[in-house]
Amino acid sequence: MAMQSNDDALRFDGQVIAITGAGNGLGRSHALLLASRGARVVVNDPARDAAGSSAAEQVVAEIRAAGGVACASLDSVLEGERIVEAALDAFGRIDGVINNAGFIRDRAFHNLSDAEWQAVVDVHLQGAYRVTHAAWPHLRQQNYGRVLFTVSAAGIYGNFGQANYGSAKLALYGLARTLAVEGARHNIRVNAVAPIAASQMMGARMPESWQARMTPEAVSPVVAWLCHADCPETGGLFEAGGGWFAKLRWERSAGATIGDHAPLTPEAVARQWAVATSFAAADHPADVTEAGTIMFQRLGLVPG
Repeated sequence: MAMQSNDDALRFDGQVIAITGAGNGLGRSHALLLASRGARVVVNDPARDAAGSSAAEQVVAEIRAAGGVACASLDSVLEGERIVEAALDAFGRIDGVINNAGFIRDRAFHNLSDAEWQAVVDVHLQGAYRVTHAAWPHLRQQNYGRVLFTVSAAGIYGNFGQANYGSAKLALYGLARTLAVEGARHNIRVNAVAPIAASQMMGARMPESWQARMTPEAVSPVVAWLCHADCPETGGLFEAGGGWFAKLRWERSAGATIGDHAPLTPEAVARQWAVATSFAAADHPADVTEAGTIMFQRLGLVPG
């Protein structure tokens, strides 16, 4: 890893960013890139190999060998306050959080155990909540912060055998949307990215011929931009992989209205169903206020 020094490069000098699940795969790639751009990185990962060696400490050693600055946190994301404390103890501040930690326990829903459900929800959703909740007061107080949640196509689109994983991942987008609203006045920007990469977790699911293109390193530049002070995005949902990246948004049909003088019955709903589900005149509400306003306009309750 060569340290980035171009004068026009997007830099993170002085920034402290905590990255969970950063001992390998996507998290490791994010850590190496951000450190190469001047960030001081908290590399979080409790994993150890068969010999007892810490994955997080190995990544920290890589960063330091390349001239970067980093410290390791071996804490569970369920002890999120300890990860934030590691940043404060080592560097005196925290400016960003990349919630990346996770794993899969795939099982068809009818075979899914309570333990398999809870384990995945705990790490992906509860863990991200705890790390971000611990960092949030510091971001508000300094009037600056960047938070990124790692979500998944399994949550956006659904995927067989991933009820636990998909549920937790889409819930994180709901959290991102709310935190983007709450953080706006404090210059805290919050986004979500669904990576497509041949990581340790997902690589075995991809054809071998794809893996050279679909590397974690092909996702990290998008993550870095979303975490940069100059990035204007907040509340966004993105997919990224192989050098391709795109933004997603909600789309809502124009809907159908059963008037005041017609009986509102299941039969009336059925007759209007084709109209209500047509996207020929769709809208794209950006927030809850806009969504409600458009609905009330179509009901004739407020002017169009």
